[in-house]
Amino acid sequence: MNAFFSGFAVGLSLIVAIGAQNAFVLKQGLKRQHVFWVCLVCALSDSILIYMGVTGFSKIIIQFPVLLICAQYFGALFLFLYGIKHFYAALQSSVLRPSDLENHQLLPVIGICLALTWLNPHVYLDTVVLVGSISVQFSPQNYLFAAGCILASWSFFFLLGYGARLVSPVFNRPHAWKVLDLVIGFIMWGIALNLIL
Repeated sequence: MNAFFSGFAVGLSLIVAIGAQNAFVLKQGLKRQHVFWVCLVCALSDSILIYMGVTGFSKIIIQFPVLLICAQYFGALFLFLYGIKHFYAALQSSVLRPSDLENHQLLPVIGICLALTWLNPHVYLDTVVLVGSISVQFSPQNYLFAAGCILASWSFFFLLGYGARLVSPVFNRPHAWKVLDLVIGFIMWGIALNLIL
């Protein structure tokens, strides 16, 4: 079980960092809109990427770095535009309660979630290349290492999405949503700038 618990620890350490995807899951959790589906898409995406890394797909990414370069620039553009959306939302009137928020349709929300996940080159470096490389040392139990990583991903996303409601009383205060939108906007722009540089 050493491989499993090592995988869980590695998976958790990689996913806990504040990023575009986690900020999106947190906001959907606070809004209480499509939380299950957003968490499911993020966890399934991570599971696919971890599986690809453990089964050797990382070698393809290393051999064809142009794949990462394409994801890098498309991802930066998407994050920049998504950041603008949050800055614009911060300038609008204060939204005090999640129940007052406009209920967005499921498909556009899933589309944004997929873009934040699959257009981020860091996700390939973390879940495919890094996890794939680490898993080699646990061979032939590398499937247990992958299972630990996947469990960490599922646990984190669902805890983040559904745990967000625990801090929802904070968002009954005036301007709390404005601050959140500003913070998310700066996170998006910061990651976009990091990708370009």
